[in-house]
Amino acid sequence: MVVGNKLQVLDALDVAKTQWYHFTAIIIAGMGFFTDAYDLFCISLVTKLLGRIYYHVDGAKSPGSLPPNVSAAVNGVAFCGTLAGQLFFGWLGDKLGRKKVYGMTLMLMVICSIASGLSFSSNPKAVMATLCFFRFWLGFGIGGDYPLSATIMSEYANKKTRGAFIAAVFAMQGFGILGGGIFAIIISAAFMASFHAPPYEVDPVGSTVPEADYVWRIVLMVGALPAALTYYWRLKMPETARYTALVAKNAKQAASDMSKVLQMDIEAEPQKIEQEKIRYGLFSKEFAKRHGLHLLGTTTTWFLLDIAFYSQNLFQKDIFSAIGWIPSAKTMNALEEVYKIARAQTLIALCSTVPGYWFTVAFIDIMGRFAIQLMGFFFMTVFMFALAIPYDHWIHKDNRIGFVVMYSLTFFFANFGPNATTFVVPAEIFPARLRSTCHGISAAAGKLGAMVGAFGFLYLAQNKDKAKADAGYPAGIGVKNSLIVLGVINALGFLFTFLVPESKGKSLEEMSGENENNGEGEAGESSSSSSNH
Repeated sequence: MVVGNKLQVLDALDVAKTQWYHFTAIIIAGMGFFTDAYDLFCISLVTKLLGRIYYHVDGAKSPGSLPPNVSAAVNGVAFCGTLAGQLFFGWLGDKLGRKKVYGMTLMLMVICSIASGLSFSSNPKAVMATLCFFRFWLGFGIGGDYPLSATIMSEYANKKTRGAFIAAVFAMQGFGILGGGIFAIIISAAFMASFHAPPYEVDPVGSTVPEADYVWRIVLMVGALPAALTYYWRLKMPETARYTALVAKNAKQAASDMSKVLQMDIEAEPQKIEQEKIRYGLFSKEFAKRHGLHLLGTTTTWFLLDIAFYSQNLFQKDIFSAIGWIPSAKTMNALEEVYKIARAQTLIALCSTVPGYWFTVAFIDIMGRFAIQLMGFFFMTVFMFALAIPYDHWIHKDNRIGFVVMYSLTFFFANFGPNATTFVVPAEIFPARLRSTCHGISAAAGKLGAMVGAFGFLYLAQNKDKAKADAGYPAGIGVKNSLIVLGVINALGFLFTFLVPESKGKSLEEMSGENENNGEGEAGESSSSSSNH
């Protein structure tokens, strides 16, 4: 059976019923994402602790905190690594195959997670330098996971539920953030029970017990576990049929791999692979004509989304203290502070982050990618302005809960919206031999946005009055104006979404135009020759 000019093996994948191998693929690819999120976000749980341990100032009114440049480096160096990794491994995934490169990224994550918790000497500079060095390479490995997980899942999935499967891999990120928070709660609670310490205002030095140094190391190193567990299973997955057939040009191998996976007989059709005439590269006019606007759409929307998403995520702890969810630092000891920050982050993840992801999984193949992304950007814009314009109203004690609810809703619509769709779409709309590369480019644009979000807003959100800004920071435009800027960014995301095509219910080859051959005559021949089969 031959459909158009399409290999039977690819058609079999497109129409396959949802079965066990789909779920194993989701779990294997998803555990990578669980680890990514754990590793990227666990740092925000321990930055305050690092400040107390390594930057304590005798006689200061409030506990030690990381100087602005150190804080920016510790929080952001993993993003720099991720950006580089997305571009490099995305390209490599199209050159060497998804499977080979998949194992490399995991090993890198395992080694660097462990190494980032170990440091040479105990002098603050050396500790931070080691931490930053290994967080960069950890990010590099994590970066590779983005294009590869998305591409593997899209190439394994069927037409009908492909969106849900790719979104489910991405939704594991929510569990990673949740896992980080829960683990930090358990560790800090266990240490608090064993090592009693007074609050900072009672005894500045005694409030940070020497054992607190183990807490951040344990939290960072545990990120190696899920990655190590997944490594074995990743090695056992066959290469995706679309890579083997369309890129490596080995129809026989593709058919035999997928016969095992789908548990059905699939004939190899080597004669059809030679017919493929489309060989344009990423920097060709042909690519620009067919997919140029698509790539512009996927990169700009991911870039704009991540500015908003990461600026929120990293300032959770500041928002919580501003609205009084987390008491002022000097009233707590070091471990208690970790516990309270972790508890607040876990609550937000549980109430808005995780449900948002799964709403996308449930609705993406019903509503389509386009509608979900437009809706998400629209509501994010609305809620940002609703927080920003009456900001002075929200900071009164009585209105705090309202503020947190609105803030959670912006998060919910980021996840039931562009945070998931920007990850799904680039894995569907580009040709197989450029798929991983284009996904890597789109994801890297996102990470660039994350850096703007994380660092730009670290400085922007400071008080306009230099005297009231955090120690070492210049005066900023204040939280209110920062929120207005974020609202405008979300509105731009809404507009750029119109460049991205809808891929719901279409096969990957249909989206990327790989079924058609160049030139009218050839297209005619191929359809007539295929009808003879």
